[in-house]
Amino acid sequence: MVTPGALKSSGSQAQLGRQYASRQRQGTCARRRQYRPRGFHSPSVVREWNIRKEQTTSSTLRSARISPCFGTMPTPGTIALIGAFDTKAQDYSYLQECIHSRGHKTLTIDTSVLATTDHFTIDVSAQQLATAADTTLAELRASGDRGLAMTAMAAGAALVASRLYADGKFDAIIGMGGTGGTSVISAAMRALPLGVPKLCVSTAASGDTSAFVGLRDIVMMPSIVDVAGVNRISRGVYARAAGAICGMVETDLGSDGDRGDTRPVIAASMFGNTTECVEACATVLDKAGYEVLVFHATGTGGRTMEALVDEGLVDAVLDITTTEWADTICGGIFDAGKERLSAPGRQGLPHLIVPGCIDMANFGAPESVPERYRDGSRTLYEWNPAVTLLRTNIEENQDMARAFAAHANVATGPIAFLLPLRGLSILDGDGERFCDREADQAFAETLREHLKPEIPIHEVDANINDTSFSTRAVELMLELIDSRKTIP
Repeated sequence: MVTPGALKSSGSQAQLGRQYASRQRQGTCARRRQYRPRGFHSPSVVREWNIRKEQTTSSTLRSARISPCFGTMPTPGTIALIGAFDTKAQDYSYLQECIHSRGHKTLTIDTSVLATTDHFTIDVSAQQLATAADTTLAELRASGDRGLAMTAMAAGAALVASRLYADGKFDAIIGMGGTGGTSVISAAMRALPLGVPKLCVSTAASGDTSAFVGLRDIVMMPSIVDVAGVNRISRGVYARAAGAICGMVETDLGSDGDRGDTRPVIAASMFGNTTECVEACATVLDKAGYEVLVFHATGTGGRTMEALVDEGLVDAVLDITTTEWADTICGGIFDAGKERLSAPGRQGLPHLIVPGCIDMANFGAPESVPERYRDGSRTLYEWNPAVTLLRTNIEENQDMARAFAAHANVATGPIAFLLPLRGLSILDGDGERFCDREADQAFAETLREHLKPEIPIHEVDANINDTSFSTRAVELMLELIDSRKTIP
């Protein structure tokens, strides 16, 4: 049992992220693996298989050139099992047996409100989760409000899971449930750093899962049938889910991770229309000793990049593609929210901002474009059957410039703008269908009008994807990084 006192220590997302990176560098997550026969087999069969494997001589293994995914694991990992054990005890009991058969330990976290289970030992009780959320199970039961109970348990689960991980109590987490259970389970998973293995077997693992996944690396696995007992379908799903989470824990990231872990990290935003530019920048920066993380500017990509900045996992931001602001202004599908562009300045990081692809807002199929844009006065382009682009106009570019300036003016780190004068994208190139220099100029003029005079605006007489532009972008990025090093 994990006592309430053991849950007192806590850390910010940035601290948790650094702890995870430290664990990876120290190799504590690197493990050698056990054999497992192909296809589905019960835990007892797997145990028998491993007994036979132990009888195989090491010389035979070497001569057979066994894959590095197999081997004996000297130190088992600990996998947190989180869910409603009152109604799903049979399901979790089987999942736990599958994990134990692979040589790993488990830490059980109960999210039940109405009852509990005696099928297995509960390490973290539901009452501990309720306490973390400043309530009690008795109060939640008395309220008779299921929504209130789910909200409280989700809040408690997030706090407890982050504390337990910070204290080194587990290496990975897995949960199973319906929509309600998934909301609580995923809340706990979202509270954990990027890179911690997270797997959720859910009846809701199809369609739009953004409410559950958020900005985290949560693997959503369809349960096929309801999580309501072990049967011929669920048995295979649970066994493979156990295999998946165990495989994640067993995967050795140390052999190739040291170089990436020690280099400074530059986050870059990219779109199909700026790919050539970003790839050229990344190539030069890589040779200069930086690791470049590229984020697709699809709303989620921008929010994820900003979240990683806030978590202390990024050292500088090369914001080539700020198109998400066009969707924010125009109501497009790749809206990253009005906080986009704020995290680097809030954290004092070097930040180079380019108005890449703000000439276009994104919508779905042509019929999904709002009627106000289909009156014949606006330029539309069907990029592919699932994406229709809208050329932004003068007023929209002015609105974006004011928003960009507002964020830049409160930045606490070195910041600069770089403007391409011959097109903000491929489609905005000279003579291309989105070419509108009047709209581009409206952005530039409005930016100068509202930006603090001490924040530089650089220009290159080239298209955003031209070599001369990417070369200048790298130069400015490195200058901003160097200027931060000299700040007292």
